[in-house]
Amino acid sequence: MSHKLHRGDLPEGIDFGASVAVDTEAMGLNPHRDRLCLVQLSAGDGNAHLVQLAPGAYEAPRLKALMADPAVTKIFHFARFDLAMIYHYLGVMAGPIYCTKIASRLARTFTDKHGLRDLCKDLLNVDLSKQQQSSDWGAAALTDQQLQYAATDVLHLHALRAKLDAMLAREGRADLARAAFDFLPARVLLDLEGWAEQDIFAH
Repeated sequence: MSHKLHRGDLPEGIDFGASVAVDTEAMGLNPHRDRLCLVQLSAGDGNAHLVQLAPGAYEAPRLKALMADPAVTKIFHFARFDLAMIYHYLGVMAGPIYCTKIASRLARTFTDKHGLRDLCKDLLNVDLSKQQQSSDWGAAALTDQQLQYAATDVLHLHALRAKLDAMLAREGRADLARAAFDFLPARVLLDLEGWAEQDIFAH
């Protein structure tokens, strides 16, 4: 497994195929306050491409085109956050979408452990380190430990999708999962417009 760091945008000529695993790192959890710093991508081939974005430098035309490409499924873990960051800073709503956290919640109702580390351990027997999760992603020079952490967040999403798809099909919830994924852009827009904590479907 390897990773490559790109500054400002993806280089030309990278083919991610029909699906790309995507993750983001930011200065915090509030898109209106905490800027997007890094976008990680993997074709599921053991290689990760990390796009580092400087403050205010969000042109990234090749990255935006990939996010908007309807022929390429974007696989996230907790897509709700990453989609909000990408939309707020890059101005594009990524899609079509697959979210391993939503898939896990629908398929693995026997547990309340749906974090990426839990999924990798339970389904792939892979133990992820989360040591760098809360580090300074806005630094001009990221450490090797940060880059390795960022890469591992996308390297296993294709394999998790395959496992979760089998479970969703077994439990008869594949169509429900697809409907939930399709609703995510609307959920993200509600979050960004101020309805993050309010259930508008409640009585």
